[in-house]
Amino acid sequence: MKNSPENYKLLIGTIGNLLREGRMQAARTVNTILVLTYWKIGQHIVEFEQDGKEKAGYGTQLFERLSKDLTTLYGKRFSRSNLVYMRKMYLYFPICETLSHILTWSHYFEILKSDSDLEIGFYSKQCEKENWSVRELKRQMKSMLFHRLALSKDKEGVMKLSEEGMYTQNAEDIIKDPYILEFLGIAHKEQYLEGEL
Repeated sequence: MKNSPENYKLLIGTIGNLLREGRMQAARTVNTILVLTYWKIGQHIVEFEQDGKEKAGYGTQLFERLSKDLTTLYGKRFSRSNLVYMRKMYLYFPICETLSHILTWSHYFEILKSDSDLEIGFYSKQCEKENWSVRELKRQMKSMLFHRLALSKDKEGVMKLSEEGMYTQNAEDIIKDPYILEFLGIAHKEQYLEGEL
């Protein structure tokens, strides 16, 4: 009875689930270590640039030289742009504990393309809360989600969104598309019902 074909299938399924779960945990751990390592590299770059001064010196070819030397020694993950974003990650997240253990380096690389602290904060929180893939993050950024929300004239709300992310209150809110209808010349309101339009 114990060695029946059904029990064997259950055993195979249980082992498969354990392997999948273990692999996911390993990937999350590796990701967390990678992001933290890149943050520390950014920290060392900033400290080297500043050389004890409050601001960095300009006119150096630090990133080109670092990229060439690190790539020769450690492989191709040290392009100039990767090094620039490692530095930017450290500058934006000066306390490493504020980094998400959910977001990957690819998420941070995309998010840090923004020049706005509010936008960086908003997309970081949204990715974490909504479990966005890098592809979904790129789509949301390309569709200018943050800017569309910012045009709502609700500056406090945008600040709150950048800190906490957007909460979906109703299932219908997920599928509604916002529209910018200023060309209609109608009176300005924060929100319109579809029937009013």
